[in-house]
Amino acid sequence: MTKNHVKIENSECKGCGVCVDACPKGCLTIGKEINEQGYAYVKFDSENCTACGMCFYVCPEPGAITVYKAEKK
Repeated sequence: MTKNHVKIENSECKGCGVCVDACPKGCLTIGKEINEQGYAYVKFDSENCTACGMCFYVCPEPGAITVYKAEKK
């Protein structure tokens, strides 16, 4: 992938919203879909991601969020 982005592991997310609040660019929202645990999980949808990692650092669920930073050409 050539752009910064965040991958949310839907099955790990409990929809607490901590990452949504922590994102300085507003790249994350709580979606309407429900995972197998019964939680509305977080969705990533933005071109503004700087791959700062704030969402990753504040998430209480290990493995729920992975941040990818685009390689410079």
